[in-house]
Amino acid sequence: MKQTTRHQKIIDIVQKNGYVSTEDLVEQFQVSPQTIRRDLNELANENKIRRHHGGATTPQSSVNTSYNTRKVMQLHEKDSIAKAIVKYIPNGATLFIDIGTTPESIARELVKGHKDLRVVTNNINAATILMGNEDFKVILAGGEVRNKDGGIVGEATLDFIKQFRLDFGILGISGIDYDGSLLDFDYHEVRVKKAIIENSRSVYLAVDHTKFGRNAMVKLGNIAELDMLITDLPPPEEIVVLLKEHNIPFEVAPSTS
Repeated sequence: MKQTTRHQKIIDIVQKNGYVSTEDLVEQFQVSPQTIRRDLNELANENKIRRHHGGATTPQSSVNTSYNTRKVMQLHEKDSIAKAIVKYIPNGATLFIDIGTTPESIARELVKGHKDLRVVTNNINAATILMGNEDFKVILAGGEVRNKDGGIVGEATLDFIKQFRLDFGILGISGIDYDGSLLDFDYHEVRVKKAIIENSRSVYLAVDHTKFGRNAMVKLGNIAELDMLITDLPPPEEIVVLLKEHNIPFEVAPSTS
């Protein structure tokens, strides 16, 4: 395959999936890792992709990948993270569950075996999942419903969240910069996430490996505000250093695939 053809196919894959690993590209195109790294570097220099730890992502920092696309991305990874995180949620706990596809995977895992949970969420999809367990009490935040993903945001949502003080806040995120900045795409969603952080006794961040080094335009906060990070592959060294510096435990979930 000609280099120009391969470059265009790489761009198409990144635009469709939001992220692609070097390993996957090597397997797909049957070329050496050095060739793929050279391809990615050239595309990054042309601002057609953004180099990422172990792969590439889109160059955009203002628009997230669509919800329907994100739902089918890293499914096994999200399941692994969900199985790992629910071990830390005891029966009888109170918790917030955030907007996002990874928090929805966590909701599915909680339904399977937990009892007597009280859950506050601004995620209609998560609320629907949690209703499957008759032993749960699910409290849905008020506010503006986003058609694109079933998230609820706005001033009413903020006021609602601030009424509570819960045991756990379960968050998803769009990106973690190498300086520890927690990043997302939507200002209104970020305000709700901040309220969840402020009103949770412990904050757990569930994030798959594609989010490390990923760019997004709105800063939510810093990794130092977390109580635990759970992911599916070892974080980049820069992130590990920050986690250790702030005494934040992290867990790499075993694969379920």
